[in-house]
Amino acid sequence: MKVDIIKFDGKKAGNMSLKDNVFNIEPRDDIMSRVVNWQLSKRRIGSHSVLSRSQISLTKSKAFKQKGTGRARRGANSVVQFRGGGVVHGPVVRSHGHKLNKKIRKLGLKSALSSKVKNDNLIIVDKLDCDGKTSSLKKMFVSLKISSCCIIQNDDASDTFVRAIKNIPNSIVISELGANVYDILKHKKLIITESAIKKLEERLT
Repeated sequence: MKVDIIKFDGKKAGNMSLKDNVFNIEPRDDIMSRVVNWQLSKRRIGSHSVLSRSQISLTKSKAFKQKGTGRARRGANSVVQFRGGGVVHGPVVRSHGHKLNKKIRKLGLKSALSSKVKNDNLIIVDKLDCDGKTSSLKKMFVSLKISSCCIIQNDDASDTFVRAIKNIPNSIVISELGANVYDILKHKKLIITESAIKKLEERLT
C-alpha cells in the first residue's frame, strides 16, 4: 500500500510502501478493547483499603450485660452494623493488573494502526522539526486540520519540536517502543515519522 510522506507545512516529501499485514488488516474492536482494558488496569494504583473488625481500635468486649438493662441485647461496638465498627468484605490493597498474551497485544496494535489508515487519520512525516515556538507549530497543525494527535517517533524529534508541542493540548509525543493502543485510539490523528514506520514494521512482522 502506497502512502504519501509530507512535511509539516503540508508539502509532499515523497512516498513509501506500508506493509499490509501491519497497516491494512481488518480492525478488531474486541481485541482493541481487551488491550485498552489491560493497559488501564495496569495503571490503577489499587491503594483502596478499609479497616476490618480486627484492625479498628475498639474493644472486642460486650458493650453491656445481656440481661437486666431493658435494652436490646448486643455484643461489641466493633461489629459491622454499628457506627465506627469494622467493614466486612471491604476493598483491600491489591494489583488490578492481569496478563495478556503477546499475540493479542500485537494484534491490538496492528488493529489500531489499521483503523487510523482506514479512517484516513494517518499522517506520515519526513521529520519532526520546528523553530521551537508553539505558535508556529499551531499554524502547522491548523493547516493540516489537526486538533488532537498522537505522534510516534524514533528518537528523531528535535528538542525544539518536543518543547513546542508540550504547550499544545491533546497532543503527545511517544517513542516507537512506547507505541500503544490506548494513546493511538484516544487521539484523532496519528502522526508517524518515516523511520518510526520502518521500526514498527520490523517489530510487528
